[in-house]
Amino acid sequence: MIVESCRKNEAFRDVARTKNETTDLSFQSLLVLQRLIGTYRPRNFAVRCWDGRIWEPEAGQPRCFTLVLKHPGALRALCFRPSQLAVGEAFVNDDIDVEGDLEAATDLGWFLAGRRWTFKDLARYGWWLWRLPANRPAAGGRSPVSLRGAAHSAGRDKQAVSYHYDTSNEFYRLWLDRRMVYSCAYFARLDEELDTAQERKLDYVCRKLRLQPGERLLDIGCGWGGLVLHAAQRYGVEAVGITLSERQAELAQHRIQEQGLAHRCRIEVRDYRHLPEDRPFDKVVSIGMVEHVGEQKLPEYFAAAWRALRDGGVFLNHGIGCREGDAGGMGAFMEQYVFPDSQLVPLHVTAREAERTGFHVRDVESLREHYALTLRHWVRRLESAHDRIVTLVGEGTYRVWRLYMAACARGFHMGLFDVYQTLLSKPRGGRSDLPLTRADWYRADQPGTS
Repeated sequence: MIVESCRKNEAFRDVARTKNETTDLSFQSLLVLQRLIGTYRPRNFAVRCWDGRIWEPEAGQPRCFTLVLKHPGALRALCFRPSQLAVGEAFVNDDIDVEGDLEAATDLGWFLAGRRWTFKDLARYGWWLWRLPANRPAAGGRSPVSLRGAAHSAGRDKQAVSYHYDTSNEFYRLWLDRRMVYSCAYFARLDEELDTAQERKLDYVCRKLRLQPGERLLDIGCGWGGLVLHAAQRYGVEAVGITLSERQAELAQHRIQEQGLAHRCRIEVRDYRHLPEDRPFDKVVSIGMVEHVGEQKLPEYFAAAWRALRDGGVFLNHGIGCREGDAGGMGAFMEQYVFPDSQLVPLHVTAREAERTGFHVRDVESLREHYALTLRHWVRRLESAHDRIVTLVGEGTYRVWRLYMAACARGFHMGLFDVYQTLLSKPRGGRSDLPLTRADWYRADQPGTS
């Protein structure tokens, strides 16, 4: 055991100065990692070095995962400047790997990212870490984002959306459900299939909106058109979806043509600030888009939805929120490699801005547990399609998505994030035109039954 080996050495600096420094780097790396991990529990994981040396889990603990140090400089990349970005980049750049449960490993990642060097640790280990080789094998396929313009301006928002969503339509097709719904599913059972749960979510949204044949529906941030198509097919509405992603719009419009629904729905590349004003919509929905708006732009966002909606209509706003007191950002790694310029706000902030616009809050529902389940489905499907994904977009992009979705699954499971559906009404002379109860939302057990 590495712990027993460490106890035989009176001082780390003496080990580091031996003639076997180069050949014994794996031992020294494990020694430093043991010190950095300290009292972290449960230590239900192993650590394996590039030369095969292994530090086994704590006695009596099952092995949930193995942290793999891929080369002699791996520990420098992971721990020399501890931060979420450093941990994420060490994984993306193939300095480290995780075999087994990556979601469980994110707890260790957060711990290492938040650990700060003591003066004693820095004096003992800092110089040694700094001297480790800095060369990093390139995983390829993903570079940190570089945006131009003012934050949340129309031009910069388009760049941010393109960075994430224009990765490749085929890439998303490989691990999303058959309708390519890139948002929280709605599960009736823990073991339910993703396709079924996503269809149930689409139908649940339509029921919350109480769609009727002939009504006009606007979907802000429509993705690949899953909800637009479902609403037109099952509920007989006329639907318009908007997105800033050229690739999403292209595929969504192709799907509309393919299913013979061009007379009832269309997709436009359009910013939410420039909505069509020919005539108001009966219902408006936005799923997974408000996170990209930014807190300062929430008044503009709700004002745009208000203008687009007829008096007496309803707006369903679905988005991820953070807890009160959190910074609201999604972390440096997420901002650099996944969702640039994204911002999470507490539920009460979103509701306050909606009410200031004039909306009445009629219903709020948390789908937190459903999102954790959804993300786990996505991670498993992503991992099973590894070889095809790497061919399409490169190993680096695969690693970014695997890490971000596993970490988010953990965050939703632990209650660090939440996702809310908020039903808002635009009153007409004080009336909401809504039923007294929610009974009609649950009138059938099977998705797609209207």
